[in-house]
Amino acid sequence: MTRPASLASLLPALLFAAPSVAQEPPATAGESGAVGTREAGLEPPSSEDRLGAVLAPVTLPDGATSLYGYAGAPELGVGFRQGISGFELEARARMNWFQLSAALELGMRVKVLERGALTMAPTLGLGVVFNSGATYMDDDNFSGVLLRLSPGLITGWRVAETVTVLGLVDVPVDVGLSKSDSRRVQVLGGGGAEVYLGNDLSVLVAGQLGVESFRERQGVSDTRLGWNLRVGLGARLF
Repeated sequence: MTRPASLASLLPALLFAAPSVAQEPPATAGESGAVGTREAGLEPPSSEDRLGAVLAPVTLPDGATSLYGYAGAPELGVGFRQGISGFELEARARMNWFQLSAALELGMRVKVLERGALTMAPTLGLGVVFNSGATYMDDDNFSGVLLRLSPGLITGWRVAETVTVLGLVDVPVDVGLSKSDSRRVQVLGGGGAEVYLGNDLSVLVAGQLGVESFRERQGVSDTRLGWNLRVGLGARLF
């Protein structure tokens, strides 16, 4: 009669035959989402988009700020932008080196459309213009201090991860303060592109064409071609 095996003699065999199961800590909700995203072949979106500092995006994200400058004809300029939850405040200074005039302005943009890669924001600026009246580059120039009201529209179309194509409309209206009959009105339309270079820097190339109507005194007015070319560089500060 066969003697039953003892428990001590069977224990090593049972341990050898039993499958070993590695115990892993349960994945958190964030890790589970990231794993699912990787399994689908997609990378999770970046937590912060740094494209745009000069004109793009049409409004900066809430809390973002930028500092920019541009050179061109007939203007040079610098500015500061501050994003505030769907709209933006801007301070800018411009110098028209054809007329030897300077303008100081405060502006605001409000995003009214966001549809996929397309965004749109009307703009409004208020400022003052100091014109020397120099006629060396502009025979029709006249001196004076003028109040400037600048409505406009900016449209942005994100065509690539680092590129935004822009549509621009500007209608600056200057009304004489020192000479009540003087005025200058421009209607300019055009576009350009802003490209992200890295290290929070963006470069802008833009141009506009239109008409310019002006008068120095009552009864004497003229209309001519209006235009603007700009190459700018901007930096995101926050």
